[in-house]
Amino acid sequence: MSAVRFIDVRKSYDGKVDAVRALNLDVADGEFLTLLGPSGSGKTTTLTMLAGFEQPTEGSIFIGAEDITRVPVEKRGIGMVFQNYALFPNMTVGENIAFPLKVRGLARAEIAEKVGRALAMVRLEGLADRRTLQLSGGQQQRVAVARALVFEPRLVLLDEPLGALDRQLREQMQYELKHLHERLGVTMVYVTHDQIEAMTMSDRVAVFNTGELRQIAEPRRLYEQPESLFVAQFLGESNALPGTLGDTGVVTLPGGERVLATAVAGKGAVTLVVRPEKVALGAAAALCANCFPATLLEVSFLGDQLRLRLAALGREDFIVKLANAAGQGTLEPGTAIQVGWRVEDCRALGH
Repeated sequence: MSAVRFIDVRKSYDGKVDAVRALNLDVADGEFLTLLGPSGSGKTTTLTMLAGFEQPTEGSIFIGAEDITRVPVEKRGIGMVFQNYALFPNMTVGENIAFPLKVRGLARAEIAEKVGRALAMVRLEGLADRRTLQLSGGQQQRVAVARALVFEPRLVLLDEPLGALDRQLREQMQYELKHLHERLGVTMVYVTHDQIEAMTMSDRVAVFNTGELRQIAEPRRLYEQPESLFVAQFLGESNALPGTLGDTGVVTLPGGERVLATAVAGKGAVTLVVRPEKVALGAAAALCANCFPATLLEVSFLGDQLRLRLAALGREDFIVKLANAAGQGTLEPGTAIQVGWRVEDCRALGH
């Protein structure tokens, strides 16, 4: 049985525009699912309906076998972690974590035991008596997670909980949350607009845009096998080449170049998508099914990568990314070079 199920869910705030429409989504028991998309895509509305802060206009939401569509927030048994943590500044760390247990009427000894376990879970032992305002951002985030988990909920929802952290701490907390999920096995539904965050942490990622679920898959499959141009361009950088897909599965570009691709769309107008890191150069390019002449225009140093801008296939914004590896030769603008890629690394997507 799915841990969470949305069945034909629609949400409209004004009766005219759908914030979410035709949503059918299953979350597996113990899964870490991320809802990903730009602002206004419907991901946060989906989470707030699951939490109970919003009611669907149409459709049903189940947690396990229970229809919770009209069940009040406080009776859903869900743990929540918010972007601003929503900690009580007048309470200590221990009191914040204990709050859900006190609301549920647990005995003092049981509360103390569960709070101690929760503090150990997030590596905050010894800080129970400290005020939350005395903590760093990362420590406050851990307190919020501990409070969401302390009453052993069947489901934990996380609404952009790392958004207020700096980049280095954010990356550290991504792995901490991922490893915590692996240890506990609780079902987690996470909302973010950060593609790297979603790819790093999730078992699966559900990509939303304009109120619709566009694709749901494991991170690698989503990145390497996008089913739409939106998903391909939202998840990382892509070279997008308009062309026409013929009966033979060959795509013809405006300049007459013929490209072999994996066709996701039917024949007619398509957009070819090639990831910059999948493009080979020079002798390696000559071994690929697709190989074309190019001229190097610009080299940008990105630390662990080199980002090359080339003139190729009638464009002057064809991008190639190379690992900054030992023995990398000098690349000078103006150099003529070949670019190439495999058929499986090029997808023909419909409009």
